Amino acid sequence: MSDFNLILSKFEKISLEEMDSVKLMERTDTKYVFNIKELPEILEGMISEYRLLEINDIRNQRYESLYYDTKDFLLYTKHLRGKPTRYKIRFRRYLDSNGLTFFEIKHKNNKGTTAKKRIKVSDIESGIIDKANEFIVKHTPYQPDIFFPSIWVNYSRMTFVNKYSQERLTIDTNLTYKNSNNPENNPKSFPELVIAEAKREKTASVSQFIRLVRKTGVREGSISKYCFGIYNLINNVPKNNFKPKVRMVCKMARITINN
Repeated sequence: MSDFNLILSKFEKISLEEMDSVKLMERTDTKYVFNIKELPEILEGMISEYRLLEINDIRNQRYESLYYDTKDFLLYTKHLRGKPTRYKIRFRRYLDSNGLTFFEIKHKNNKGTTAKKRIKVSDIESGIIDKANEFIVKHTPYQPDIFFPSIWVNYSRMTFVNKYSQERLTIDTNLTYKNSNNPENNPKSFPELVIAEAKREKTASVSQFIRLVRKTGVREGSISKYCFGIYNLINNVPKNNFKPKVRMVCKMARITINN
């Protein structure tokens, strides 16, 4: 067992059913990106105040997503240009939950609110068919036939619940991107990058996690996993608008990329 897994084993566990009972009514989201070298110290400081989601005896669950976009990457471009209303469309598979798979649509409206709708499916499909087809018609202004697989996104996620306040926390590591047309050809991995998000009640005080990341000198910051992947893996897409964000994230996480 690695030192990292040893730290995770010290947390009190929480089941998926117990976690779903933690309802966040009026929530605020705080996001961070940082280097994985900071993570062990942060996790050690969280042990007494957080429970860690465990599924099938696994505490660091693997996620696999296949994102869809148009041939000219309309959804990616809208995000880069800061359009107030935008969508992300994907299949998501929970590899450590017996391959549980959903087709999902994320919609950010012009008020800055993000909603996610999803349906359970049997597997990730190379095309949008049947229920997924109908789901796009119902929940987006688009027709399904304009979308094609764009990129695979894989990562591992730890999910924590605060013992003493209404707070959920996700910490994502092992981020890897693969081209949808040829997944085995030149995947790009970012093993040093950590992406964390704390969701808590608006009235809640500063949590232990936030105190710990501030103590290490980590500042608030976020990045779209999908857009970061397209930027790094796909040629002939707009990139200039996204470069400042990528540079900021690389500086905060102390990582280097070639683009």
